[in-house]
Amino acid sequence: MPLKSAFPPSVDANTRLLILGSLPGDASIRQGEYYAHRGNAFWDLLGDVLDENLRGQPYAMRLKRLRVLGIGLWDVIESAERPGSLDSSIRGAELRDLGLFVGRLPMLRAVAFNGKTAARHGRRQLGDRPGLTLIDLPSSSGAYASLSREKKVEAWRALRACIT
Repeated sequence: MPLKSAFPPSVDANTRLLILGSLPGDASIRQGEYYAHRGNAFWDLLGDVLDENLRGQPYAMRLKRLRVLGIGLWDVIESAERPGSLDSSIRGAELRDLGLFVGRLPMLRAVAFNGKTAARHGRRQLGDRPGLTLIDLPSSSGAYASLSREKKVEAWRALRACIT
């Protein structure tokens, strides 16, 4: 079974909101970009939150824009075996040390989990951290189709309170 590894974090000392996914999918790994699969609505959902067309920008500009807004990206899993891109296929996950990591972000006030897998692993490590708001978001993955786009946007708008 193929071992897949996550990307380095996209954060800086001014990160106030950290959005954690589970592990990049195959399209993201091939392109070396967070949420690269066209069927993944991450850039559209976050664009709706920010009232900006993030998907229409080059990838480097998207990351730069997020950093300007104090938003960071990372994943809860460092590496795992996984055929394909579904979280349900993840086996042998090596988790990141999120407690140590968030301790290095002096401005961090909130962590949002993109989907149930990220929330399950992330909350185990960060659930009792004082001064840190934890937000569970519906997955941006196209594979999570049981919730309408409108309902996903509504849930993701909770991030607005962490950005301003």
